[in-house]
Amino acid sequence: MNKRLLAAAICLALALPSAPSLAQDASVEEQMAARFQPPPPGWQMPRTQWGDPDLRGKWPVDYLGQTPRERAAHFGTRAFFTDQEYNAAFRDAQEQLDRYDEEIEVGVMSMGHWAERGHPLRQNSMVVEPANGRYPPLTAIGQQWRSEERTSWNTEVFEDMNDFGIFDRCLTRGMPSSMLPGAYNGGIQIFQSPGLVVISLEMIHETRMVHLDGRAPPPPEVQFDLGYSVGRWEGDTLVIETTNFRPGMSMGPAPNSDQLKVVEHLTLMNPDQVRYEAWVSDPVVMEGHYKLDLPWLRESDYGMFEYACHEGNVQVRGYIMSTSPRFEEHRQAVWAAQGGGQ
Repeated sequence: MNKRLLAAAICLALALPSAPSLAQDASVEEQMAARFQPPPPGWQMPRTQWGDPDLRGKWPVDYLGQTPRERAAHFGTRAFFTDQEYNAAFRDAQEQLDRYDEEIEVGVMSMGHWAERGHPLRQNSMVVEPANGRYPPLTAIGQQWRSEERTSWNTEVFEDMNDFGIFDRCLTRGMPSSMLPGAYNGGIQIFQSPGLVVISLEMIHETRMVHLDGRAPPPPEVQFDLGYSVGRWEGDTLVIETTNFRPGMSMGPAPNSDQLKVVEHLTLMNPDQVRYEAWVSDPVVMEGHYKLDLPWLRESDYGMFEYACHEGNVQVRGYIMSTSPRFEEHRQAVWAAQGGGQ
């Protein structure tokens, strides 16, 4: 309960001021800047013992779960809710969160406990470029790969491992999805040492190593699920360039190619907020790039829980055994042995 109340307070704090002049007349960049609280008087950028800006801490993104990645088409190029729209979206989100309390009252655990939804931000999508807040058009190859992609969301009969998506198999959510909220396990924790930034992700317990020692990425044929990240400081902003992706390991608008590139900016705006920006391009799959722009909020007492994906490691096998025609005779035999009919 305390965490849910905190999340509500966070989203209200991150909402734009209610003055119509700001919500309607300000530039998009001014509205983006208004998401962050001004630093207290006299605040200076905290620094590590070796002089880098100090981003260390826990920055869970679960509270962003009600902000969609793509903007609804009817908003066009308008990137922020009006007061009326925001209040309605907030009420809808609160009604979903109330299911949690109702389940506690009746002693059941259902969908209210399953997802970490949070409340919406004033911005109506995570994608802010292109101007319509939507992914760029797919290339012919991107369209083909998307149509051929098989996951538990679009498949009913499972013949082998290729019928399961990368998230079904608990391999990865890929980039940039791993940096964005999912249904749960939204923790992100940053560690720093001289020449290295480490980003630990609660979901699937993946860890990103960002090398700041001036090294170049490895040859293109050396590939990783989350790519290979090198970084640098531009002023007080951490710039991360990630390449060397293994194809087909992204949950974006379509499975990625080995040409996927993600450039991220992390900027500490005040003691407890980071501005997270990410430019994502893949010329094989998409015609152009898209940009994500989000506020992160520090939550020092956030618990990074175990990620136990497949309880007993039997679920993938169970899907295949229970749906594939190849196992129909076996299913019938098991059913008969248990006293069932044809």
